[in-house]
Order: sequence, then structure tokens, then C-alpha cells
Amino acid sequence: MRQINRKTSRKSAKQIGLRHGFRSGLEEAVADDLKKSGVEAEYEKHKIHFTYPPRKAKYTPDFVLPNGIIIETKGRFVVADRKKHLIIQEQHPDLDIRFVFSNSRNKISKGSKTTYAAWCNKHGFQYHDRIIPKEWKEEKPCKKRLRALEEAGIV
Repeated sequence: MRQINRKTSRKSAKQIGLRHGFRSGLEEAVADDLKKSGVEAEYEKHKIHFTYPPRKAKYTPDFVLPNGIIIETKGRFVVADRKKHLIIQEQHPDLDIRFVFSNSRNKISKGSKTTYAAWCNKHGFQYHDRIIPKEWKEEKPCKKRLRALEEAGIV
């Protein structure tokens, strides 16, 4: 009888997620939660054009909810991500980008006292840990948010 090596037979959440097109286990968990909640959100379907000095660049939101809220899932929130989101916020101020972190209490860098949550509060981004809150999913669409998506080429 052949013995099965448990370490090689188990697939990590990341491997399973990657097989289904997700880049992380958190993205897959958020997608599963949306599906269970009956919210139809498309994963990384849209592109938002912005200028990332000194070049043109594109940002692909993780999820765009039907109500116009953009969800960005983050395990690690590195300097490049923070800089990119500040530039996008400056160039597309009416887009409603919200973060779902693995842990919003993580520090932005090793020696810093600033957490992901504190950074979001400072810069006016809403955030939550691990899942999209029910309130976000059920929030009514607003004209300003939907117009911003249209101007960004999403709708």
C-alpha cells in the first residue's frame, strides 16, 4: 500500500486561490464571502488609468461591488501600494476605494508606530479586517460614486 505524504498532498489556500485566478488566500476568502452573501462582484475585471509619475499606469481593483465601492484586499501594504493609492486618490477623488486587510493592526514598516489602520484614517480610506462588512455590501449606490467609475472607464 502506497503511503501518502500529507505535506505534498495538501494544497495551500494560496495555491488553490491561484488556480482559480486569485493572487492570495484573502482575495479568495473575500470572493467566497461575497458569493455567499449574494453580491455579484467581478474579480480584477476592470482597469483604472492613472499617471504614476513619470509614466502612465493602470490599477486593477480586486473587486468592484455593484454599488460602486471598490474593494482592495491587502495582506501586506507596502510603500509602493500606499504611494499608488494616494496618487489614484488625488487623480480620481470621487472613487470610493476601501481596503480589506488581513490585519489592519500591522505596522507599515518594521520601526514604525503607524499601523495600516492609522494610515487609512489619516488619508480618508475606509478599511476592515478579513471580510467586507455587511454594511458595505448593502450600501446604496450613489450617483457621485457611479459617475466616478464611469469616468475611470469601469462602467
